Amino acid sequence: MVIAKVLGNLWATKKDDRLQGYKLLVVQTKESNTPRTFVAVDTIGAGIGEDVLIVRGTMTRGMLKDYDSPIDAAVVGIIDSVEVDEALLK
Repeated sequence: MVIAKVLGNLWATKKDDRLQGYKLLVVQTKESNTPRTFVAVDTIGAGIGEDVLIVRGTMTRGMLKDYDSPIDAAVVGIIDSVEVDEALLK
């Protein structure tokens, strides 16, 4: 899993039929040196500006029980807070 921020919504009127019914979000990882922006399927109703947990890769299709879909990232949690001991980051 990775931590990301929801930047916005994505709408596509023409898309693969296997994406029908999925809400798509534009998210950006919280990695400080190389943040990545990508599209993730919203499974829980996340909103713009929220910090979220993302799963990526093959496990995403398994979680959705949609093994033939072209989905490789999904929002699986909305983060309320994060506590990190800064001394351990060195």
